[in-house]
Amino acid sequence: MREFLDALFKFPFLQYALLAGVIASVACGIVGSYVVSRRITYIAGGVAHCTLGGMGVARYLNTVCDWTWLQPLHGAVVSAILAALIIGLVSLHARQREDTVISALWAIGMAVGILFIAKTPGYQEDLMSYLFGNILLVSQQDLVLIGALDVLVVAVGVLFYNKFLAVCFDEEFARLRGVKVEFYYLLLLCLTALTVVVLVNVVGLVMVIALLTLPVAIAGNFVNRLWQIMLLATLISIVLTTGGLVVSYGPGLPSGATTIALAGALYLLVLIMGRIKRAA
Repeated sequence: MREFLDALFKFPFLQYALLAGVIASVACGIVGSYVVSRRITYIAGGVAHCTLGGMGVARYLNTVCDWTWLQPLHGAVVSAILAALIIGLVSLHARQREDTVISALWAIGMAVGILFIAKTPGYQEDLMSYLFGNILLVSQQDLVLIGALDVLVVAVGVLFYNKFLAVCFDEEFARLRGVKVEFYYLLLLCLTALTVVVLVNVVGLVMVIALLTLPVAIAGNFVNRLWQIMLLATLISIVLTTGGLVVSYGPGLPSGATTIALAGALYLLVLIMGRIKRAA
C-alpha cells in the first residue's frame, strides 16, 4: 500500500489509471444495474467481444494508412454500437434465433480483430491488453475519450431513468402508457455498448461482463430500489478497481485480473454471509 501511494504521486500513468477506474465505475454502476435488471448480460457479452473487430481495424488503419487520428477506442465505439443495434433489431423484429445471431457476431468480431491485428506491422503484444486489459497503459488522450463517453452514458442513463425503469421491469405496462419500448430498448443497448468500451481499458474484453454485473449483484444484496443499487454498485466498483490497482502494483500482477478476482471474492463472501445470516 505504501509503495503504491509513493508511486502514485510520482508517476502520471498511475494517476491516469486510478482516474480511469473511477470514471469507468460510474458508468458501470448505472448501466450495469439496467443490464442486470433487464437480463441482457448475454447481449452485453456479445457486444463486448465484437469491439475487438473495430479495435483491430482502427489499429490497422492507424499504422498502415497513417491515420494517426484514429485510435483503437474509436473503432471500439463504432463496432460496439453497430453490434448492439444489430442484436437489438434482430431480437425485436427478425425470426432468426437471437442467441444464434449473438454467437455469430461474437465469433466474427473476435476473428476480424485478430486478423487485422495480425496483419498490422509492428509489435503485437497489445492484443493481450485488449483481451485482458491493462489500465496502466491508459493515456491522457484515452482518458479524455473515456471521460466523454462516461458523461454521455451517465447523462442519458439518468435523464431517461423512468423510461428505462419501465422497459426493464414491466414492458407491457410501459407500452400501455405510450412508452416507445423498442426505441428505449435500443437506446439501452447502445448505452451498454458504450459502457463496454469504457470498461475495456480497465479489465479487457474477456472480463468486462464480470465488472459490469458483479458490483450490481453485490449491491442487490443490501438495497432494493434501482437508484440505490446504482449508487452502491458505483461505490463498490470504485473500491474494486482501486483495490485491483493497489494489490497488483507491488507484485506486478495484471490489474484487470486482480480487480475481477477481488470482485469474485467479495461476491462469494456476500453470498456466504447471507446464507449464514438466514440460517441463524
